[in-house]
Amino acid sequence: RRSCPAEGDSNGDASTDHTTEDSAVWKARVEERDERIRELEEHLFKSEQTRRIMHNRIQELRGNIRVFVRTRPFLPGDCCDSNNNDSPICVAPDGESLDIVRFDRDERETFAFDKVFSPSVGQDGVFTEVSDFVQSALDGFHVCLFSYGQTGSGKTHTMQGSGNGVMRGIIPRAVEQILNQVGVMSNQRWQFTMSASFLEIYNEELKDLLVGMSSTPLTRKERRETSSARPSSSSSSTTTKLAIKRDIKGKIYVDGLTKVKIVTSDTLEGMKQLEEVMITAARSRSVASTKMNSQSSRSHSVFMLHLRGVNQENGTVVQGSLNLCDLAGSERLSRSGAASDAKRLRETQAINKSLSSLGDVFTALANGASHIPFRNSKLTYLLQDCLSGDGKALMFVNLSPTAQSSHESLCSLRFAQRVNKVELGKAKKNVQYMK
Repeated sequence: RRSCPAEGDSNGDASTDHTTEDSAVWKARVEERDERIRELEEHLFKSEQTRRIMHNRIQELRGNIRVFVRTRPFLPGDCCDSNNNDSPICVAPDGESLDIVRFDRDERETFAFDKVFSPSVGQDGVFTEVSDFVQSALDGFHVCLFSYGQTGSGKTHTMQGSGNGVMRGIIPRAVEQILNQVGVMSNQRWQFTMSASFLEIYNEELKDLLVGMSSTPLTRKERRETSSARPSSSSSSTTTKLAIKRDIKGKIYVDGLTKVKIVTSDTLEGMKQLEEVMITAARSRSVASTKMNSQSSRSHSVFMLHLRGVNQENGTVVQGSLNLCDLAGSERLSRSGAASDAKRLRETQAINKSLSSLGDVFTALANGASHIPFRNSKLTYLLQDCLSGDGKALMFVNLSPTAQSSHESLCSLRFAQRVNKVELGKAKKNVQYMK
């Protein structure tokens, strides 16, 4: 009888050992599986990176106009839409395609582009995707990035943003990136000069948004001392009629346009100067309230950053430019209510006409036409260098998430689809070797 418990204890110990052994085996298997999953995820991530890099290289060789699409989130003012909780736009997980539904027809269309941003993607995530594109300006290329879409779709927010934090748009982030990179390149004997211009195209007329600003860089103290004197200096400049001309090398420039120098030796000071440029331009730009947008831009605005770099060691000179365009929104008179106001009506007609001219240019480029109608509008004529094979171009298509705007969104996407097929040829780098 005494031996039975001992035997039972032995069996119990063996059972415990087996349980412990089984647990160890399962734990090892789980760890092995988790490690394998991590390896596969890492391999998938690297493969996706490689695919994106190869895709970008192919696009560069072809000279395709890149197209990015961004859908803004719902805003409080969208509550007037009866379907405000059910957006017709669905962004795919791959970040490169989307579906859009026409509720009035119960039809669904799928579109694919170089990049598609969901409403949850912030300003930093958007800029990460265009940072390499911005870098090309420092390398000596003419770079053009423009936002397109209906009024109230978030174009100005994407390009300019607001404040000095996470809500900053592409323009301030691009200038900051360039200033930081200039600091790094200074260790390689590069010296850069940089100047900024800002204009708008209002009713087919060019307007300098920086009239009265000093063309030379000022310190913080000098800016405070001269701020009260600037209005008087603008009175003589407002009569200057801007004109699009060509220089001796055949490159387009705007005669009479203000160029404000930006300090490149001090990033903080340079950003302060940019902030003043942005504030001055915002005060001067033509905006008005419509039924679709309380702050509707009534003009196309173009921010230009002119760059010139000289390598002190080998004499190499690069000249690049960054053109960031915030296009006025396309709109239907029936929705904007502009038809009841003669001034708003004229603005809308001018906006839609210039956007139509832009479409004609892209159509001609896509068809390989012998004549491209760049001169049909001031907008296309101004952007001719960037759209004729000498530069790199990227179009941002901004969409409203509301069901009411599904028709305009669909038109924007179809337009973008045509643009994405345009091949400009490999971009030309503007570089000279002086030694």
